[in-house]
Amino acid sequence: MNLGFTVRILKEEGTFIAHVPELDVSSCGDTEADARRNIADAVQGFLETAKEQGTLSEILQEAGYRLENGRWNEPELVGVEHMSVGLR
Repeated sequence: MNLGFTVRILKEEGTFIAHVPELDVSSCGDTEADARRNIADAVQGFLETAKEQGTLSEILQEAGYRLENGRWNEPELVGVEHMSVGLR
């Protein structure tokens, strides 16, 4: 099974943080490439564990994935924006 997901990568104090918002899985690395590799490994491990525990379908449904014709389709990403608000 192939599963698509969104990865956000942030840089904090020299460390690259990768986060998959759909699954709320995070990882990090010393470089952006390391963070990408590590998040792929983390998501793989998360999904394999969920499958072994019998909770994969429930987790994917709660994350907005849809099972269609035997294939899980990720939620439709309609935009990513950087916004700010002022505090009083």
